Amino acid sequence: MVPLHLGALHPVEQAVTVVLAIGPFLVLGGVIWWRRRQEDAEAEAEAQRDK
Repeated sequence: MVPLHLGALHPVEQAVTVVLAIGPFLVLGGVIWWRRRQEDAEAEAEAQRDK
């Protein structure tokens, strides 16, 4: 069976494909960065309370 090819992607379709392929990793990286900032701030606040 020969796969059907509909031709080259439109530039908008290429952009959507890139966003869908890379976007979740960027969101995950942002969430990890945000949580680490919160955890570091909590640890610093706790260290200040212990002094």
